[in-house]
Amino acid sequence: MFDSLQERLGSILNNLTGRGALSDADVAAALREVRRALIEADVALEVVRLFTDRVREKAVGAAVVKSIKPGQMVVKIVHDELVSILGETSETIDLNAPAPVVVMYVGLQGSGKTTTTGKIARRLTDRQNKKVLMASLDTRRPAAQEQLRQLGEQVKVATLPVVAGQSPVEIARRAVQAGRLGGYDVVMLDTAGRTHIDEPLMAEMAEIKQAANPHEILLVADALTGQDAVNLARNFNDRVGLTGIVLTRMDGDGRGGAALSVRAVTGKPIKMIGTGEKMDALEEFHPKRIADRILGMGDIVSLVERAAETIDAEKAAAMAKKMQAGQFDLNDLADQLRQMQKMGGLGSIMGMMPGMNKMQDQMAAAGLDDRMFGQQLAIIGSMTKAERKNPDILKHSRKKRIAAGSGTDAAAINKLLKMHRQMADMMKAMGGKGKGGSMMRGLMGGMASKMGLGGLGGMMGGGMPDLSKMDPKQLEALQKQAEAAGLGKGLPGGLPGGLGGMGGGGLPGLPGGMKLPGLGGGFPGLPRKK
Repeated sequence: MFDSLQERLGSILNNLTGRGALSDADVAAALREVRRALIEADVALEVVRLFTDRVREKAVGAAVVKSIKPGQMVVKIVHDELVSILGETSETIDLNAPAPVVVMYVGLQGSGKTTTTGKIARRLTDRQNKKVLMASLDTRRPAAQEQLRQLGEQVKVATLPVVAGQSPVEIARRAVQAGRLGGYDVVMLDTAGRTHIDEPLMAEMAEIKQAANPHEILLVADALTGQDAVNLARNFNDRVGLTGIVLTRMDGDGRGGAALSVRAVTGKPIKMIGTGEKMDALEEFHPKRIADRILGMGDIVSLVERAAETIDAEKAAAMAKKMQAGQFDLNDLADQLRQMQKMGGLGSIMGMMPGMNKMQDQMAAAGLDDRMFGQQLAIIGSMTKAERKNPDILKHSRKKRIAAGSGTDAAAINKLLKMHRQMADMMKAMGGKGKGGSMMRGLMGGMASKMGLGGLGGMMGGGMPDLSKMDPKQLEALQKQAEAAGLGKGLPGGLPGGLGGMGGGGLPGLPGGMKLPGLGGGFPGLPRKK
């Protein structure tokens, strides 16, 4: 997400940070480019004007021109204004009300309301141990109620039984009553949509609101529609009163105009974003983290959280024992490739590392992308158990058979085997330290060797802090300490101080041997997974 905007703003601001001094004319010229970049990203014109006016007011003048590092001061101003536009603080779905808390989803047809209802229900059930009841109020779209029922079975969340002939308002009343009688914590109402906004749609929303008295009214909007999502939010807010917004398909939106506009236009917070089709592809919206991503500063906290959620502790412990014995076969490699996929793929992971967004061209040229995972898993899947256990037996005839079975060639198989050997050596040298972190370090290191960046793997290893025992302030402290280290800011190529030297898990020259959390050993004083 935000790929094009990240690239454009990064280029503009890097040009400023590369200069020793800035004149008012330099800042004005950069702001013209920022304005153009925002418009091309489909940001609402009123928001573009507001943003550039605020930045200009703070950036043009003696405070910046006479500062020690004027270019970095401008970057900070742009960052702070991005956070202000997106919303100063993150706001989650509010469940602070007498049970059952009624959450109503509104939006146009095809925006992802039903899927989003299922995703959020699963999130509340799994992470907050809430008892959730879902109800489909869509009596017009064929099989809409059946779709929600099937989603309920998939995510193990109860759905309201369908009674033929009931109106949406009657279903809403029955759902609230069932929620009260059944002891549910949350009742979710998935309303009908249209292909466009019309009076009957709005009238129905108002009737449902009056009947169910929802605590939250969430607009589900497709981020790919850009300005249409902003206009939609304004119209729904004017008619039924929104409490928040969920933007779907953010993973497919390279521009980001909707996210940058909708909060400023409506004043309503973006509470969640959909980042994929899978039922766990949903994230809370953190304005500061998003601003960090847009400016290429990475998102350490989100990366650590994602790793903590996806790494299987038992598997990691078993793998550590194998590594201590110097064992790492192709079955283990396949497990690590799947682990990377579960974390969102290589591109997603690199996008959260400070400064790493600038390596996308290098990665693509080296053939390092998410398609590579699929190819390598196909190669391993085409091998026999004996071959996966002992790759040394793979001679020409066996490779020929595997290439035919996986749709690849001998060169691809040889690359995979070379990466495996490099990883096995790295794992053996680590001796099982760091468990899951060391495995990921080895995987990244093996892949990075293709690019001549052998130390890249060091960024993905080390002791992962136990996030389950950390409060939000501690998590935010991880990001602040990473920023204090200068990651992704003003360094050549945006890389943190000599990437090749990071293989040992730490950053050279940092006070007290400070290391990135979960990316190279963990900060001193923070809990580590045992």
